[in-house]
Amino acid sequence: MAAPPPNKSRLPLYAGLIIAGAGGYYLYSAGGDPKVAQKKIEHDAARASSAVKSEIPGKGKEVQKKGEQWATEAGSKVDRTVHDAKAKLTETEAKAEQYRRETGKELGSKIDQFDKKVEEGASKAKSGVSGWFK
Repeated sequence: MAAPPPNKSRLPLYAGLIIAGAGGYYLYSAGGDPKVAQKKIEHDAARASSAVKSEIPGKGKEVQKKGEQWATEAGSKVDRTVHDAKAKLTETEAKAEQYRRETGKELGSKIDQFDKKVEEGASKAKSGVSGWFK
């Protein structure tokens, strides 16, 4: 048997064989009567559907619980991140305030030193100028 071309799928062939096999099974189990086979198919489909539907509500609650748990975890992570950011902001503000105070003290002392030098220079100049007019 030759291999099919690489772009041709065998899925339709297998799906057709499965459907034909299932139809043959129901016809055989119904004794060859198509109406009885149809009723069995409908009965089995209804039973499978109810089994799936009975599973879904439990799964829905589990999914909802997991969603709530995920939301709670995400919320706590956001809260923790916000708290950490506020703590770092407070720490940075404290450091900036301390730096401002230290800089202010240094600046004040430098200004005082400058004023003292200017006053000394002014008093020397004044005494020097006063000496001219004596």
